[in-house]
Amino acid sequence: MKKKDKKPAVHVVSDTGVIVVAAGSSTRMGGRDKLFLPLSGKPVLVYSLTALQCCPEVRQIVVVTRREKIEQVKVLCRTHGLDKVIHVVCGGESRQQSVGAGLSCLQDCDYVAIHDGARPLLDPRDASRVIADAHAYGAAALGIYTRDTVKIADDTGFILQTPPRRRTVQIQTPQVFQSSLYRRAWREAEQTGADYTDDCQLVEAVGQPVFITQGKASNLKITTPEDLLAARGYLEEAPKMRIGHGYDVHRLTEGRKLILGGVEIPFEKGLLGHSDADVLTHAVMDALLGAAALGDIGQHFPDNDVAYKDADSIQLLEKVTQILHTCGYRIVNIDVTLAAEKPKVGRYLGVMRENIAHACAMTVDAVSVKATTEEGMGFTGAGEGMSATAVCLITGEESEVEE
Repeated sequence: MKKKDKKPAVHVVSDTGVIVVAAGSSTRMGGRDKLFLPLSGKPVLVYSLTALQCCPEVRQIVVVTRREKIEQVKVLCRTHGLDKVIHVVCGGESRQQSVGAGLSCLQDCDYVAIHDGARPLLDPRDASRVIADAHAYGAAALGIYTRDTVKIADDTGFILQTPPRRRTVQIQTPQVFQSSLYRRAWREAEQTGADYTDDCQLVEAVGQPVFITQGKASNLKITTPEDLLAARGYLEEAPKMRIGHGYDVHRLTEGRKLILGGVEIPFEKGLLGHSDADVLTHAVMDALLGAAALGDIGQHFPDNDVAYKDADSIQLLEKVTQILHTCGYRIVNIDVTLAAEKPKVGRYLGVMRENIAHACAMTVDAVSVKATTEEGMGFTGAGEGMSATAVCLITGEESEVEE
C-alpha cells in the first residue's frame, strides 16, 4: 500500500479505549446469535475481545450488546480473564446509538477505537499498527484493497459506474480516532439527525480524512454460516516456526525478596523492580513476545501501572502464554540462562523449570533452566545485579503484510 506521506517512526504507548459493538440481530445467521456460536471451542465474541486484551496499547474495553445478553457477556469475560473489559452495556436501535452508549462509559482516554464483535480473527499486531497510524494522522482504519472489480449499480440492478479497483477498499475494524475528534463528530451527527453505519463516515462528515492501515483478509466479519466456516479454515492453517530472544537485568538491593523462576531463594538481597523483579521469568516473557512480534513486557505490563506493583511474574507469564495462544501460537521449547555470582541456585533449577513449564502450558522436558557466573567480571561478577537471557521456539500462523 502506498502512502502519500511517510508517517513518523514513533514507538506508541497510548491510552486507547475500545468500544466493541456486539448488539446485532444476526438475521443472516438463521436466527442464531453469531457472537456466541462456537469457533474452535470458544465463542466468537471471546476471540474478538481476547485479541484486544492482548494489544498493549488498549487500556480499557466497553462491550455494547443486547439487554438480554449482558449477563452472558459478563460471565464470558470473567471465565476467560478479560480484565480490560470495564463495562458491558445495552446498545441502541442503531449502530451509531450503540457506539454512543459505549462512548458514555469509557473513562478518559487519548484514543477511541471501535471494533465489531463479529471479527474474531483480528491480529493484535494489526490493532497496534492502526492505533499507531491514528496517532500519526488523527484517524485510521484497517482495510484491504479489493481484489475483484467493484461496480456501482442503480436501484433496478443495472451498472452505473466502474470505479478503479486500485481505489476501492474494504473497510474493516478497528477504526481508531483521536478521542476529542470522535466525540465531537458523534455529537454533530446526533444534532443533525445523521445516522451512519460506519464510524469513518462519521468523522469524514466533519472534514477529517481517515488513513487506511493495511489489514488482512483473515480479519473477516462473521455474518453468514459460510463466514464461520472460513474463520475455522484460517484457524486450522498449517503452523510455521518462529524464534524469540529475551534479555533482562535487575539490580540487587537490600530489603527485597529474591525471586527467580517463581522460587523464593534465601539470600541477603533481592532484585529491584516494580513487580517481583524475577529476572529469569522476565527474560522468558520477552523471548515469547518477541518471537510473536507482540512487543515486550514493558508494553503489556507497564512499570507505572499500580496493578503490577509487586506482581507475581509467573502469573504474568501465564498471561503472556494466553496472549500467544489467542494469536494462534504454541510454545515448543524454552532455554533460559541466569547470570549471577551468588547465591548458588543449582538445587532450585528443577522447581524453576516446573514453574515455567506450568505457566506456559508445557511439559517440563521442553524447558531448560541453567545458571552461570561471570567469573568476577562486570556488574553481575561484582555482585551488583543479575541478568538472564532466554531463547524460545513457537509455532503458529505467520501472516504476510502486503505493502
